[in-house]
Amino acid sequence: MDTLLTLLNVVVLVLLIGLLVIMHRKHISFSKRVFAGLGLGIAYGLILHFAYGVDAQVLVDSVGWFSIIGSGYVKLLQMVAMPLVFISILSAFTKVIIGKNFGKMAALILFILVGTTAIAAAVGITSAVGFQLDASQIVQGDAEMQRGEDIAAKSADISEKTLPQQIIDLLPANPFLDLTGARSSSTIAVVIFAAFLGFAYLAVKRQDEKTADTIKVGIDAIYALVMGVVKIVLRLTPFGILAIMAATVATSDFSAIYNMGKFVIASYVALFVMFIVHLLIVTASGLNPITYVKKVAPTLLFAFTSRSSAGALPLNIQTQTNRLGVSEGIANFSGSFGLSIGQNGCAGIYPAMLAVMIAPSVGINPLEPSFILTLIAVVAVSSFGVAGVGGGATFAAILVLSAMNLPVALAGVLISVEPLIDMGRTALNVNGSMTAGVATARVTGELDKDVYNTETSQELTEI
Repeated sequence: MDTLLTLLNVVVLVLLIGLLVIMHRKHISFSKRVFAGLGLGIAYGLILHFAYGVDAQVLVDSVGWFSIIGSGYVKLLQMVAMPLVFISILSAFTKVIIGKNFGKMAALILFILVGTTAIAAAVGITSAVGFQLDASQIVQGDAEMQRGEDIAAKSADISEKTLPQQIIDLLPANPFLDLTGARSSSTIAVVIFAAFLGFAYLAVKRQDEKTADTIKVGIDAIYALVMGVVKIVLRLTPFGILAIMAATVATSDFSAIYNMGKFVIASYVALFVMFIVHLLIVTASGLNPITYVKKVAPTLLFAFTSRSSAGALPLNIQTQTNRLGVSEGIANFSGSFGLSIGQNGCAGIYPAMLAVMIAPSVGINPLEPSFILTLIAVVAVSSFGVAGVGGGATFAAILVLSAMNLPVALAGVLISVEPLIDMGRTALNVNGSMTAGVATARVTGELDKDVYNTETSQELTEI
């Protein structure tokens, strides 16, 4: 009987995928298909959840089959992540205007990314204090205990290293190894390696224009090839989101979410406040924030559901260039840098809130000015090198908690609501990099305001 019910559940998922295929054939826009996939996934997940219960074997087996589409889609995003980060940074050097704007552009992007992360830390601290969050008040079950042990084990090597040693670890001793994503700091290592090649290209360009043009043709060709692969993967987005959301909602422990509702609410309050900060930056740049929200919404939805900043990179860059009017060079820089530097949600709000929650358990007053200022500084510095594909928030938390001499094992208390919070964190990460790109382009004069203000800007990945 269980086998037949599992088969029925899989057939229903296939039928829903067929509905999305029909929408594609009727030339319904990509954005609307993504929203449709989200809605269908949530609805189907709720039906499965209440029909079987979260622990039912039928549901476990069904979700296992769903993962072929959902988890398979995420793995394909991971497949293209590192090549895309590498070629996006490298191609950015061939697209920027060499001169005084180059240094100004890079400095502005980094300043906004790191500066907003420091602000995010302050917002996270305020939210945790305001909601009186305390990790010691949470009853830890088997899952939380196991998660805590895993985090403690992962932090063993990090805690033994000094800050200078951790910074050295960001450097790509073997860039080909880092292109595989083998290390937790592989993303920033790939960015650094690509930047070295980019500066080498600029040096060649000053000395030998003809050779530089040949190099540029090769880089552009590889970029086009990688983007071709990316577009193939992105065609699966509505189906991937449908399967991911169906599995996530169906297996969510609503009782745990209810019991930890204060923590979830506090997290999303902080995320919302930080999103408002981003809009204030857009407004201060002389741009309409409402227009901005309308144009970035599909990309943020994708980031929210996929929980992958790296997976959202293609749409991030497309949104900036095709819909917001940002130059290609700045869009590539801000999008790629934003994967490993200054992630406001994963590297800013999350570790800051955890630190404030955990501090009372070891007798530290989180309201001490010295503790708050130190925490904000540590969060800002630690935001370099946070991975953009899964696990980034955990890595950031380990770095911050270790630096603050707080017990990292207590970070496992949020495992039951981790996926729910991670959705909002990822969307904020992506929005932060787009905000940096828009603001930088505006300041450097490389923003096409006609594209930004038009209501009929190019559709995202029309496929």
